[in-house]
Amino acid sequence: MSRRRAITAFAIGAVLGFSPALAHAGPCTAAIAQFEAAIRASAGNPMAGLTARQTTSAQLGYQPTAASINQEQERLKSQFAATMARAKRLDARGDRKGCTGALNAARRMYIL
Repeated sequence: MSRRRAITAFAIGAVLGFSPALAHAGPCTAAIAQFEAAIRASAGNPMAGLTARQTTSAQLGYQPTAASINQEQERLKSQFAATMARAKRLDARGDRKGCTGALNAARRMYIL
């Protein structure tokens, strides 16, 4: 019986040792991975992507320039990356409420 337990313990240790994601999974790890997989899957969808609220200046009747569009897109990408990094950081700390809030903020920024 002890040999069977030793083999079982070795097998469990090997699985956890070879899979750091399983060994160090936080409360939001699965949700973050699922959201990132959905983003990758939506790569060919022209209706998917980052979005932001319309600004007041966009309502003034001015046409945006190519430079202002590129600047806003870069700002939005940076903000999204920072939000996802925050969700992952809070997840690693085990902060369920914090990582859920950050992940939900990232979800609001990305249309799937």
